[in-house]
Amino acid sequence: MTGPAVSFVVPAKDERATLPTTLASMRGQRTDRDYEIVVVDGDSADATPAVARRYDATVVSQGDEAADGGPNSDARERVGPDIGDARHRGARRAEGDWLAFVDADTALRPDYLDSMLAFAREEGLAAASSRCRVTGPVRAKAMEAVINRVFPRLDRPILPGFNCFVRRETYFEAGGFPNVPNEDTAFSRELGRERATGYHPDVLVETSGRRIAESGLTGTLYHYLRLDWHRLRSDY
Repeated sequence: MTGPAVSFVVPAKDERATLPTTLASMRGQRTDRDYEIVVVDGDSADATPAVARRYDATVVSQGDEAADGGPNSDARERVGPDIGDARHRGARRAEGDWLAFVDADTALRPDYLDSMLAFAREEGLAAASSRCRVTGPVRAKAMEAVINRVFPRLDRPILPGFNCFVRRETYFEAGGFPNVPNEDTAFSRELGRERATGYHPDVLVETSGRRIAESGLTGTLYHYLRLDWHRLRSDY
């Protein structure tokens, strides 16, 4: 018996309000392929795990040390409950040939799975992302523009963690998401060293601009610059 073609991996901490929309968009995929949903709960204080189970998702506790074991374990040290660690724990539990990392405040269109799978295979890509729409205040459009217009044109495109579609075998060969700040930038740069990655020009996902709404554009920019400084200090 073969496993699913794709595993959606969703890190979630106290996401009871946003998670239903994300999981409903996954359950609404128009596809004949088998797929699964793995939600990694970051010790939520709300009903996040219960919401995940209502959508028939496998729930992994980020505090469960058993999640570190198994045949897909690597030797990289994982310290602390950061989002890179959550993504990696979900990948270890997932069984799909492809891993689709999606954040708990991101919604997919019904053709996402089939379109991303076909694009990656036709273009010979090890991993891919796609265009996004960032909801929220008008100033969120600045971040949207950077993701849609700048990230795909880099020599090693940055695949944002809220929308990263990667072949399972490639994921583990590259070491997975590291447990460092700006883990998606670090992972994307490692992937791009020797592997082809890219952006689907026609697939669109919708993700929340809530950080910008809370902190403003300047505060959000400072937040990510500070994370990237810590990433560089970690030699990634």
